[in-house]
Amino acid sequence: MAFRDIRLIGDPVLRTPCAPITTVDDRVRTLVADLLETVDHEGRAGLAANQIGVGLRAFSWNVEGDLGYVLNPTVVELSDELQDGDEGCLSVPSLWFPTTRAQRARAVGTDLDGNEVVVEGQGLMARCIQHEVDHLDGMLYIERLERGVRKQAMRALRDL
Repeated sequence: MAFRDIRLIGDPVLRTPCAPITTVDDRVRTLVADLLETVDHEGRAGLAANQIGVGLRAFSWNVEGDLGYVLNPTVVELSDELQDGDEGCLSVPSLWFPTTRAQRARAVGTDLDGNEVVVEGQGLMARCIQHEVDHLDGMLYIERLERGVRKQAMRALRDL
């Protein structure tokens, strides 16, 4: 296991959709261990593989004392009920912007043994699921911001 550096906005790996994991080998096992170690710190809710430079579909979470991971997640359900709140990202450090997400979310994937994993929740966990799957699809949360807020975010990024 290793604590890995976070890739920052501007790194092309963050804008590239991640490839599905087709074989669980030592590289994938090490990736999962690194994702879990790197997300297991105060103030970190989720971490996608591409945020540590690996273009494979996997993410870890650390929400309200629940630490876990999923391989090849697919969002299968989002509630019609929405939540508004400030959202941030380890790859866009120090910036938080109001982002609308579904109040509840459910994703399905697998674990290292090929068993089905269901990741679901509401509030922060739902936000985490949506945020991390967006990462795996090559999208940063700032792309989901309303037009005026997105302009504000882009200005703030230039000022960093």
